[in-house]
Amino acid sequence: MPTRMIVLNGGSSSGKSGIGRCLQAVLPDSWLLLGVDTLIEAMPSSLRTSDAGVEFTPDGGVNVGPQFRLLQAAWIEGVVAMVRAGGRVILDEVFLGGAGSQQEWRKALDGLPVLWVGVRCDGAVATAREVARGDRVTGMAAAQAEVVHRGVSYDLEVDTTRTEAMECARAIAARLG
Repeated sequence: MPTRMIVLNGGSSSGKSGIGRCLQAVLPDSWLLLGVDTLIEAMPSSLRTSDAGVEFTPDGGVNVGPQFRLLQAAWIEGVVAMVRAGGRVILDEVFLGGAGSQQEWRKALDGLPVLWVGVRCDGAVATAREVARGDRVTGMAAAQAEVVHRGVSYDLEVDTTRTEAMECARAIAARLG
């Protein structure tokens, strides 16, 4: 069975979303681009600012509570159901729990061919992107740059520090064969 899911894991402002959009342009067939930001945007606003949901601290930290975890579990199962039903998904993720976060996805994706891609970016470069974007809490990029990769195993890694999103997307597409 050909790969039907590509998981892009990296810290905030590492370039995952840009790579995902470029993958949609270069890959044959139609691929959905979904990510943790999609989940957060779909949540009620009351859960985007509370300790029960997801809370972004002034120093760039992210705290997740029980309501977020419940919705995230449903989200994972829903995304996997789309893949099992024949959809192709590019997942833009941030494994705040490192290997534990990957394990949650691995368990749900059992039996499906998945391409696991680490998206790395130097913390200082990601921080500069974060500031330029203006839609992230300052400090998030630096806080996540390395922690999201701890203990995570990949089929391929790309580094956006000096490499454009399209070049990274082409490397990923080539890996799919």
